[in-house]
This record gives sequence, C-alpha cells and structure tokens, in this order.
Amino acid sequence: MEIVMKPFILVYHAVSKILSLPTSLFKKKTNQIQENIEDKRLENDKNNSTVNINTKYNNFEGITSKTQLKSTKPLISYRYTVLNSNNKKETGIFDAESESDVRNFLTAVGYRIEKVNVKKPYDIEIGGNGKLKVSTLAFSLTQLSTYIKAGISLVDAVRIISRQSRNAMEKKAYERLVYDLLKGENLSDAMQKQGNKFPKLLINMIKTAEMTGDLPTVLDDMADYYTSMEQTRKQMISAMTYPAVVLCMAIAVLIFMLVYLVPQFVDLFESQEASLPAITLFIIGASNFFKKNYLWIILIVGGIVTTFVLLYKKIKGFRMNVQKILMHLPVFGNIIIYNEVANFTKTFASLLNHGVFITDSMEVLKRITNNEVYKKIINKTMDNLGKGESISKAFKGEWAFPIVAYEMLVTGENTGQLGLMMEKVASHFQSLHKSLINQVKSLIEPFMIIVLAGIVGIILISIMVPMFDLYGKIQ
Repeated sequence: MEIVMKPFILVYHAVSKILSLPTSLFKKKTNQIQENIEDKRLENDKNNSTVNINTKYNNFEGITSKTQLKSTKPLISYRYTVLNSNNKKETGIFDAESESDVRNFLTAVGYRIEKVNVKKPYDIEIGGNGKLKVSTLAFSLTQLSTYIKAGISLVDAVRIISRQSRNAMEKKAYERLVYDLLKGENLSDAMQKQGNKFPKLLINMIKTAEMTGDLPTVLDDMADYYTSMEQTRKQMISAMTYPAVVLCMAIAVLIFMLVYLVPQFVDLFESQEASLPAITLFIIGASNFFKKNYLWIILIVGGIVTTFVLLYKKIKGFRMNVQKILMHLPVFGNIIIYNEVANFTKTFASLLNHGVFITDSMEVLKRITNNEVYKKIINKTMDNLGKGESISKAFKGEWAFPIVAYEMLVTGENTGQLGLMMEKVASHFQSLHKSLINQVKSLIEPFMIIVLAGIVGIILISIMVPMFDLYGKIQ
C-alpha cells in the first residue's frame, strides 16, 4: 500500500511547491517593497528635517513668525496721560490697534491711567525716531540677560528696563517691545517691527538664540560686542576731537585777523605812504577779497560740502572711490583698515560661534558694514561659496585685508576653528588700531599747534614789516 501511495505523495508535494511558489515570491516582493518604502520614508524625514533647518537659517534675515502670519489691524497713534509708581504724571504717544489695547498695556506695565485719546494730526512728538545708543543698549542687554538668568520672564525683564529708561525714545522702544511680547511676538520679531531702532546684527543674533534656546548667552556676547565697538568709536572720536578743535580755532583766528585786524593797519600804511612788501600786499588782498565775497565763499563752501555728502550717500561708485582714497592715505588709511578688519572679524566670529551658517553670516556682514570695499569682498565670497569654493579664496591678494588676517583665515578653514581664529584676528587688529590712534594723537597735537602758529605768524609778520619801515622813516 505504501509503495502504491508513494508516487501520489510525491506528486502532491511537487504540486504544493509549485502552487506555493508565486505566494512566496509575492511575499518576498511585498517585503522588499515595504523595505523600500520604509527607506524612502526615512530618507524623506531626514531631508525634511534638513530642509526645515536650512529654511530657518537661509531665511535668517526675514523669518516670518506665527504672529506675523496673522492678519493685523492698522495701528493707531494714541496720546496718553498716566501716573507712574511715584505718583508723577507722564505723557506719551503709543501706537496700538485700539484704545482698549493701550489701556490694557498701560495697566499691565504699572501705570494709573488718567486719559487716552487718539493723537491729533498736529500733535508731533519730538525725539521719537532714531537708533538706540550703543552704550545704553549694551548695558540694557547685560541687564536683560541677568534678569532672565535670575528666573524673571522675558516680558517682565523688558518691562523693568522700560521703567528705568529716562530717555523718551528708549522708553518708547522698550514699551513697544513689551506690547508686542504680550501679544505673543518673538523678541526678534518685536525688535524688527521697530525699523532701525535696534541694530540688524542684534536682531539676527537673537533670532539664532531663539532657535537654539540660549538667549542669555547671546545677550551677554552681544553686550560685550557693543561695548567693544563703543570703546573703539570713542577712541576714534578722541583722536579727532583735538585736531578738529584746533582747526576751528585756526579758521576763526584767521577770519578775525583778515576781517578786523588787517584793515586797521591798511589805513595807517596808506596815510604814511609806507612801502609794503609782497607778503603784506598778499594779506591785504586776501582780506579785501574775503570782505567783499564772504557770502559767496560761504555759499560755495556749503554747496561743495552738501554736494559731497549727497554724492557719498547716494552714489555707490563715488562712495567707494572716496573710501579707497582715504584707505590709501599714510597712517590714516591704516586706522580705517584696522578698524574695518577688527569689526569684520569680530562680528564674523560672533556669528560663527553661535551656529549661524557661513552664507548667512556673510549676508549679515554685508548689511552692517558701510564700507563698499569690504562689501565687494563679501559679495565675491558669497559667489565663491555658491560655486563650492573656500572663503579664503575671495580674500586672497586683497589689499584691504592684511596678509596676517588672510593667513589666520586660511588656518581657521583648514583646522575647522574659523570662529576662534577670527576672534584672534579681531583682538590683534583692535590692539593695533588702539596703538595707532594713540600714536596719531601724540603726533597730531604738535603738528596742529605748528600750523596754527604758522598762520598767525605769517599775518603778524605781514603787519610788522611795514611797521619797522615806518619806524625807520621816523628815525
């Protein structure tokens, strides 16, 4: 029986395997498709996360917050009168969507409201526009960081700063921040809504901090940055104050002597028929010319200065040529170059150290510098980065970027420590800039004294020589 059934059993197993073959192949194919789908899903998730991150940074200059996506009503200006914590009256202008918003805001910041009315067309606020001073901004950033570290909320921290502000413009700027923060805005978006009140660099750095969640550290770094910038600015002002004062004094003395002193002696020389040397005739001629044409001289000088300023502000090519000429001047050119390189590398280092992409960093650097020579280099760098080339290639051979800074830039690229190297470059050129300014101050003071003494001396000699001639005739 077993022998008889064995062929049937073999046939049965063979048929079963043949029938099950498509099923196994289908299962294998199905598993392969599922694996491919899973791999594709993981790849898409990775790409999406990369796109999200890149979108945040590539839109570094113009991130749209959730609140900005909402439709907002046009703001209306209101004039308010309130009592502060010291029971003293304060008045001001505030822009809001409605009167109730103004009242709610003023109550939230601790004021007792007396009246709120829509601002009249002729009601003009003096001193409400302009940028915040860097010196006070640096201190406010330090305070803001300290308050946040102490556990105080961001809104309350800004509210404290607004209360202690004595300058009307600063107070209004911080009150506007409080208002926007209470409405759900991000700090960076609230700052950006105020136009040029807050520096662009600060706004962009705070945007980065809001992404990383490390706002206090960024605030501390920016406070140090603006403190350093303010010190450099004061050094420049200090270096130029003395020469400017001496130059103004020299011009004032020259005008006084030509208009008042010289004419007093002209009548005397003519009445005595004294022989006048060439230098005296030149001074008398200059005096007569200035007296007759002083109005034209003022208009021409004023017109030249106004035209120069307008051309410098409006025409890029003119501005670049002027900057090139100034940067090639002996001594003074190095002061400009050292200052620009120090500011560029310090800002670049700060951006890199806070995780900002290099392309976005270059975009920010281009926006905050006013020097067209360096803007051109930055544009060249951005083009090179788009082609996949290194940063240092754009700076190679540039006369406005010293070789020391270039070598440090190359080293930073090669070692992956670009932010650290840029900090070292900034520190080095800040030191050189400070030292050069001190040298110029020590040299320019005696130089200006010699110039002033020379101008006065020439005029006095032109008067005294004929006087000696008259004295000889009397003898």
